[in-house]
Amino acid sequence: MKVGVVCPYDLLAPGGVQQLCIELADLIREGGDDCVVVGPGRLDSKTPEGAVPVGATIGVRANDSVAPVAITPKAWRRMKNALDGVDVVHIHEPLVPLAGWAALSVDKPKVLTFHADAPDWVGVAYKTMPWLGRAIGDSVLTAVSPSAARSIPDSWGVLRIIPNAINVSAFNIDVERISKRIAFLGRDEPRKGLDVALEAFTQVRDVHPDAELIVIGAERAGTTPPGVSYKGFVIGSEKARLLASSSVYLAPNTGGESFGIVLAEAMAAGCAVVASDLEAFRAVVGSEARLVPVGNVAGFASEIAELLADPEACRRLGNAGRARVQRFDWSHVFDEYRSAYEDAIAGG
Repeated sequence: MKVGVVCPYDLLAPGGVQQLCIELADLIREGGDDCVVVGPGRLDSKTPEGAVPVGATIGVRANDSVAPVAITPKAWRRMKNALDGVDVVHIHEPLVPLAGWAALSVDKPKVLTFHADAPDWVGVAYKTMPWLGRAIGDSVLTAVSPSAARSIPDSWGVLRIIPNAINVSAFNIDVERISKRIAFLGRDEPRKGLDVALEAFTQVRDVHPDAELIVIGAERAGTTPPGVSYKGFVIGSEKARLLASSSVYLAPNTGGESFGIVLAEAMAAGCAVVASDLEAFRAVVGSEARLVPVGNVAGFASEIAELLADPEACRRLGNAGRARVQRFDWSHVFDEYRSAYEDAIAGG
């Protein structure tokens, strides 16, 4: 079997969807099948193995974020050419232009995965567009969470929930855990909550003057607040090492999240998680985290300060999170995608 994995966003840009596509492709190959990853972007020394970039991208504002998508007409032709020899096409975010649209037009069995927690009006709009249902046809439909599934009309077909996944063992690193270190991981976008994190950390420092905050995935020019260090964009073992060296992971996201892959990574690294009380986050952490109302700076500061003052409670919460996150390991999730491929081929 040869699988074509279609990523909607620039393959070289940081993002959970890109990470999932690349890791999934590696597992497909490790299982003895062939795979090609196709998505926006230009060929570069950092282009993932076996990936085919289809062209330049432009940043489009959506869901309080900026999505790097392909918009050149050439991308359509390149996408179809790259998928010519596959047995099944796995399209992530199939309704995102131009990659998703082009892949939908390919006459192959398809698996479609919806990632975004779309606003309510999107689901209403989908119901008024019968041509979308016809374009999707008899594809196998999946979503990464109930939040991501909410906007998909029942008339499109039965939808399977297949969660995002990580390699849990990759975050189990033997490194010294710094008792007063807090980690934040995310792009510097409003919905990731970096401003909330910095405000809360200032209040934490009033109680714990030796606390430190490491910001992974973002950098800001200008004066750096005391105790804050910016690590910029890091991946792989370096990201895992930074998380594993932290005692608390702070996720003050403001909304627009359909899963929370960063929470799973932090839990796998053994961090005690303090996060916004979002539906998608609750589905990941269960009761194994401290949840705070969105935007409540004082609430975040209080929970973090309490954990830093009680290292044993912090350790217990981290261990509980590490046990829970096993359900999101690729060893469980990959078989669900493989079954979806087989079902699509059989139905197609």
